[in-house]
Amino acid sequence: MLSIFHVRRALLSPRISSLSYFSSKATPSSSQVDLPEHANVVIVGGGIIGTSVAYHLGKLGIKDVVLLEQDQLTAGTTWHAAGLMTTYGSLSSTSIDMRMYTKKLYSEILTEETGLETGFMDCGFIEVACDRDRLHYFRRIAAFNRFLGIEVDEISADQVQEKFPLTTKDDILAGFYVANDGRVNPTDATMAMAKGARQYGVKILEGQEVLGVTTTNTLETGEPSKVTGVTVKNKNDPERPITISSPIVVNCAGMWARQFGEMAGVVVPNQAAEHYYLITEDIDGLDPKWPVLEDPSKCIYIRPEGRGLLVGFFEWEGATWNTGEIPNTFSFGQIEPDWDRMEPYLETAMARLVPEVHNVGLKTFFCGPESFTPDNSPCVGQAPNLQNYYIAAGLNSIGILTGGGIGKTLANWIHQGLPPSDIDVTGINVDRFHSYQANYDYRKQRVSESLGNTYKLLYPGHQPKTCRGVKKSALHGRLEDKNAYFHDVSGWESPGWYAPTASEAVSGEGTFGRPEYFTHWEAEHRACRENVALFDMSFMSKFLVQGYDAGKFLNHLSTANVDGPSSSIVYTQWLNENGFLEADLTVTKLNEDSFLVIATDTMHNHVSSHMTSRLSRDWHCTVTDVTARYAQINLQGPNSRDLLQRITSRNMMEDFEFRRAEEIEIGLARAICTRITYVGELGYELFIPSEHAVYVYDQIIAAGEEFGLKHAGLKALGSLRLEKGYRDYGHDMDNTDTILDAGLSFTCDFEKEGGFIGMEHILQAKADAKEYGGLTRRMVNVKVPLEVTDPLLYHGEILYRNGEPICDIRMGSYGHTVNAGVGLAMLQSKAGEPIKKDYIQNASWELEIADKMYPCEVSLSPFYDPKNTRIKL
Repeated sequence: MLSIFHVRRALLSPRISSLSYFSSKATPSSSQVDLPEHANVVIVGGGIIGTSVAYHLGKLGIKDVVLLEQDQLTAGTTWHAAGLMTTYGSLSSTSIDMRMYTKKLYSEILTEETGLETGFMDCGFIEVACDRDRLHYFRRIAAFNRFLGIEVDEISADQVQEKFPLTTKDDILAGFYVANDGRVNPTDATMAMAKGARQYGVKILEGQEVLGVTTTNTLETGEPSKVTGVTVKNKNDPERPITISSPIVVNCAGMWARQFGEMAGVVVPNQAAEHYYLITEDIDGLDPKWPVLEDPSKCIYIRPEGRGLLVGFFEWEGATWNTGEIPNTFSFGQIEPDWDRMEPYLETAMARLVPEVHNVGLKTFFCGPESFTPDNSPCVGQAPNLQNYYIAAGLNSIGILTGGGIGKTLANWIHQGLPPSDIDVTGINVDRFHSYQANYDYRKQRVSESLGNTYKLLYPGHQPKTCRGVKKSALHGRLEDKNAYFHDVSGWESPGWYAPTASEAVSGEGTFGRPEYFTHWEAEHRACRENVALFDMSFMSKFLVQGYDAGKFLNHLSTANVDGPSSSIVYTQWLNENGFLEADLTVTKLNEDSFLVIATDTMHNHVSSHMTSRLSRDWHCTVTDVTARYAQINLQGPNSRDLLQRITSRNMMEDFEFRRAEEIEIGLARAICTRITYVGELGYELFIPSEHAVYVYDQIIAAGEEFGLKHAGLKALGSLRLEKGYRDYGHDMDNTDTILDAGLSFTCDFEKEGGFIGMEHILQAKADAKEYGGLTRRMVNVKVPLEVTDPLLYHGEILYRNGEPICDIRMGSYGHTVNAGVGLAMLQSKAGEPIKKDYIQNASWELEIADKMYPCEVSLSPFYDPKNTRIKL
């Protein structure tokens, strides 16, 4: 019998048929005559995701849904997936919700509806921790998962070996066990959903190659471009493609999704990469019902396959495959294994297994493509530049275990025409990506890293190492000279913090406690509170809205009245037609027909699309992206006015009241100056033409010597704003929240002419709250004393009221002014009890961080300057 270490030459032709679920591929039965002339929705791709979208659309009652698969169902990636169905392992409520629903779909719903088995086996799942930091991190995950309803048990190394006898245990500190997780047969699950879709009236056609998407002509219609249908290869006459008209197209093309998206100018930056697993010969005493075992420290997951083992790998550095173009004919193909690259991982994997396994022969060493994205999160939602073009792709090897949830979410999105309000989609929305991220070099470098991150312990503040320096502000060189440690901010290089010397401007070792740069961060934070600090915020998204109707158009979108006096800046929210939050931003009225819209970097395409998708010939205005046109320097702190006064002739005391916005002179240059703050202090934001940015910066630095001006980075910005309770859409607010939940209804002007999008829903919610005696869902500030040795707040820590878990921390930091951890959380009262001061004050509050409870304070008002005296100095 061949040893696992001597199989290189013996397995040149892997025997893939050994996996039971590989043998149930469907046979194409469709011909060209089956193609309809019209459909309400056309889905392209028949893997687990495409069939899930089809099934859920049919279940919603959508008629005339057509799924087109270029080969056979499960082609591409689904057919060779390992079939893990695990709910444990994420600090994302979105991912957990999708996993839990998917498991229920596979274990109950599909079989009840279709009579077909999905191969679901609740054999259990164990994640092992082999070092102290992973143990801490997994305890954080376990607490968060338990709060969301997953029954996670922390078990000992002995208990791990009892449940999976073939594992070694000497280095295991603990295991995290979910008894009813397990595995599923990907092909059977796909076929069950396909049958369910057909039962609901969906037409599934195999052997149909989609050549492209047809769209409207923007110049002719005066409206944003929309989908009108797809073209399909005509087998009888290849020169004359067949057109299916349809108002909605869904790209579920898996590893071909990027290439298919490019046909319509849509960015889907996913990339296929090599994924390996091996399958052993039969092992005496192995029970097929043993749990799935995952050991990320050794880059492996293990599960029984028949009477042998399947061992899968996620390497520390992945290998992209066919970065240029993936052939359409590669449907059920295999990739030749790279033995030299994988042999060290094979050897490491064996350390997890008892010696008796080492001499067991191998049936297969398999390599097939899995699709990954630049940030290891899926691409889901509507394309920002093409209306009614939807995407569900780039699943980063979790397509099987989230497939049901992805399909349900996107189906609801298509049905409503808006993101569903029951699940946060801000982190998976495809509109977060930019076109350069689909570049050949970008995908090749970043996807290798993102696959490698699958099993790495990513500490808070983790920064990607590849594809850096793509976008730099005009001030980059100057800030580099100030020893900035740069963060990747939506591709921009932006200072996270500053070091005293260049040699110290490195991240150091990761930690969940106080990082090595803690004192530098604290000094920046305190300089802003006590003196004056400079922030480079050039990465912020900036849009110029101009024209006769610019004010009316923006007022239509904005909850606040942004079309008031010229030279003023207004903080506002944008809602969707169902009254849920879509954006959090400022609008500056430069003059009667010119406005500057400023939004956070992560929402760049989202904000742009929100505007352009609602433009038509009825609105006489234009939207221009001017992000790169202006550098942005924020001067914040009690001495910011005095510093700025040194470099401008404008009287900053008398002429610049709070929320004033005007162009001012700074030496030989000019800049748009707005008096506003995101840190809770007297402060100003300067929008400087890029060609003048360095000159203005130098003027500020020269004048700042008198005041002891200090540079500050994103770490300080985060801790300052959280002490003040300022919100950040996409982090502590999302599409599941209303403006009332978020405590921002003070921005609503219900009396302005024409109202605003979603206003009727907010008025109804206010009336309901009045009837019930108050809101039952509210965002609150949390403060928890932390010793030097304690872990810090980041995200996902669980808040307890009177001993009962009530919600999680959406975003946390350390507040250097209040000397405690600070965070924002969304309270949801369990019995519909109104959340008022007595609800908070007459209760005992604790915060769970990993496995430890900390007493804490909860407040509707911020812990720093609740009466806003500082910002109006």
